[in-house]
Amino acid sequence: MQALKTANMVLEISKRFPLSPNVEKAFLSVNREIFVPNGFKHLAYALDALPMGASQWISSPLTVAKMTEFLQCEGADSVLEIGCGSGYQAAILSKLIRRVFSIERIEKLLIEAIARIKLCGIYNINTKLDDGQNGWTTFAPYDRILFSASIAEIPQSLVSQLNEGGILVAPMVKNNMQIITRFFKQNGILTQKEELESCVFVPVVSGLEKES
Repeated sequence: MQALKTANMVLEISKRFPLSPNVEKAFLSVNREIFVPNGFKHLAYALDALPMGASQWISSPLTVAKMTEFLQCEGADSVLEIGCGSGYQAAILSKLIRRVFSIERIEKLLIEAIARIKLCGIYNINTKLDDGQNGWTTFAPYDRILFSASIAEIPQSLVSQLNEGGILVAPMVKNNMQIITRFFKQNGILTQKEELESCVFVPVVSGLEKES
């Protein structure tokens, strides 16, 4: 039943946005129900964002698909995600990229995400409790960087952690709007900025929220 529901969800996504074979396969291999809060299991396969506590949201499967495709995962060996959230985006990326590193600033969400990832039997995702704007220098540089939260300007610390020739995708705040934007790193700076489409993400916030 779960496999059929997942297949139907992927079909609905592909009606709205073309999926490459590898990304489609990744979605088919991850059980979205595991990443949805208990009270919303009946909505797990709908193409809607869902609340998950701590004033955060789990992105629509359609949005996750778009962000994944925009990241152009083929050929990448490592990816850094800013904003682990439910862990669903990281789980999808884990099927496409060998090493996934995901940072979350809200301890409660990170603990829950780690449990979900473990339940899925996924072992190539590394997580860290931190302010995502710091990045994760230990494993840098990364071939890809993905922001799962909106930001007005990419911190230089993260630019320096992106491999030369690497790709960074982020929902950028511009004129009170959010636009999914793709950058390529050339000669040490982000260039070839491509504004892909409007979006709605929670904003990047500084600092940590730890369990009391």
